Amino acid sequence: MAIERFIGIDLAWANGGTRRPNETGVAAVDRSGAVLDCGWTRGLDETTEWLAGAAVDGSTLVFVDAPLVVDNPAGQRVCEREVGQRYGRWKVSANSTNLGSPRQAGVLLLERLRKTGWSYDDGRQGPPTSGLVLSECYPYTTLVGAAELGYDLERPTYKRRPARVPSADWREVRAQACDELIGRVAGLATADPPLLLASHPVSRRLTEEPSPQRAADYKHREDLVDALLCAWTAALWSRHGLTRCQVLGADSPTPQGYAPTIIAPARAEQRRDGEPGAAMEGGRE
Repeated sequence: MAIERFIGIDLAWANGGTRRPNETGVAAVDRSGAVLDCGWTRGLDETTEWLAGAAVDGSTLVFVDAPLVVDNPAGQRVCEREVGQRYGRWKVSANSTNLGSPRQAGVLLLERLRKTGWSYDDGRQGPPTSGLVLSECYPYTTLVGAAELGYDLERPTYKRRPARVPSADWREVRAQACDELIGRVAGLATADPPLLLASHPVSRRLTEEPSPQRAADYKHREDLVDALLCAWTAALWSRHGLTRCQVLGADSPTPQGYAPTIIAPARAEQRRDGEPGAAMEGGRE
């Protein structure tokens, strides 16, 4: 048996409190790479409702860009530290999350979904073959860890402004970087597994319209791009397992299936036995 549907959620880390929650990008693809649904939700209620409609009962793997399991009282989770150790050369690192962190929407999402039959998988036993399963991912590691996307030297500058880019030029540079990224993601149509942006009108518009420079409009687009990357990463993990991906935080003493981990595509030099990079700019967003 094989997983039939792959879902990516670029979760807004805060649930909003008394304010209107930030947008969450969501995307669902099937084994052929066709985008079945994609768009945006706000808050955990909308996100779980969308997920209930997008999932295939008993055969759905969800990759979430947000911490799902947090058990460290302070400091940084081991999986987050390993992001910097193994992807730092590509200017990728991760923010710290611990029990004192205020933004834990991923933890709340997992708690809610467990009550309706979903389970968390830490990846230490390889990809699941069935069930309603959530795992954690990080799109930056996909961008530099999947050779198909071509970011051989460093992450794309579609989020945080590098020091070398003047503030006055940043919005234009960011939009151009996002357009280039979208073009590379569209190239996954011939990858194994594929991702067919043209198969859904919302994802197809990413390739037809230039990235906006206005901050709110740009963030709207960025959230969807990250959700699509999460969905493709789930499909890559399901298809190729540890031959194409690694499990960051795998050495946790926590029992199997419960460790805080990040499942990340990896080139040979990004793995434990490769030459580690140094933690650099580019924390998680």
